Amino acid sequence: MSTDRLRVAVDCRYVRIDHHDGISRYTAGLVGELAERHDVTMLVHDERQLRQLPDLPHTVIGSPTGPGEPWRARQVNRLQPDVVFSPMQTMGTAGRRYRVVLTIHDLIYYTHRTPPRDLPAPVRLLWRLYHLAWWPQRLLLRGADAVVTVSAATGELLRRHRLTDKRIVVVPNAPEPHPPVPPRSAPASRDLLYMGAFAPYKNAETLARAMHELPGYRLHLLSRIPAGERSRLEALAPPGSLVVHDGTPEDEYRELLRSAFALMTASREEGFGIPLVEAMSWGTPVVVSDIPVFREIGGEAASFASAGSPAAFATAIRALEPAAEWERRSALSIEQASRFRWDRAAEQLSGLLVDLAAGR
Repeated sequence: MSTDRLRVAVDCRYVRIDHHDGISRYTAGLVGELAERHDVTMLVHDERQLRQLPDLPHTVIGSPTGPGEPWRARQVNRLQPDVVFSPMQTMGTAGRRYRVVLTIHDLIYYTHRTPPRDLPAPVRLLWRLYHLAWWPQRLLLRGADAVVTVSAATGELLRRHRLTDKRIVVVPNAPEPHPPVPPRSAPASRDLLYMGAFAPYKNAETLARAMHELPGYRLHLLSRIPAGERSRLEALAPPGSLVVHDGTPEDEYRELLRSAFALMTASREEGFGIPLVEAMSWGTPVVVSDIPVFREIGGEAASFASAGSPAAFATAIRALEPAAEWERRSALSIEQASRFRWDRAAEQLSGLLVDLAAGR
């Protein structure tokens, strides 16, 4: 493999202005590490995005949701990059004069078609129409030289549905770096955490119902939550068993991870599972739905339960109550999370970019 530094443009236009979501954090985590290996230029559409990004050269181009996106390569061509990496699959590639790598995070919205609420109404409509058939996805990926995805489970789905005949490389997510965590003993609290959206496929109602079988525990709902969803979940759980944060600052989230008894999620489908590796990196055990991607990410450290069974989640939590078992799962969690690091992910991506630039 050539060790020459490449001219790499990274599409950072999906980075949030105020706080990271999953794709935003994925972009920021990778772009800094890529800059250690190559000459990187960040592509943004709003300079306020730079608050969430490393101090690197950047260029302002059009919005990724603008009408000119199919022809965005005309702007990018002026930078004369060797290769462009986009953490999404929707970047326009018509007329490009460079190699390009597009990313698929998951295929969730083919079976759960409700689009993210923060998108403009016209984009939400297009989102629904886009996911009614496979051919639009195939058409987008045809414009790539290679495809990145965040888990082997998602890569297998790409192949199963024949969405691309291009090379597929797994470049996983990672938790935010932090100092090493010393061995932990069972925490004094019985606080359980849920970090994630409240879309139907996230299946948070299973966790709320499980609290009927977990007296003495409290379930912290950490993400922003619509008022109607809050009322619905509170009606499903015992009085006082839910602690609704409606958004959690990073420092508060870290403190909760350091002290929690366990993190839970009952998702029916995911592309990766960032909260899992975040919790495990702090030595907090995870109890999660038994789906392929969580088996991949949680490994031997995680405890698994049927997604639709509150009783199974309650049983898995109670199985952690013996101090020796909690300590064992905590140690396994730290070990498992250590496999997911931004420098390792960037090395995987860098190898792909070098191969493409060399014509391999």
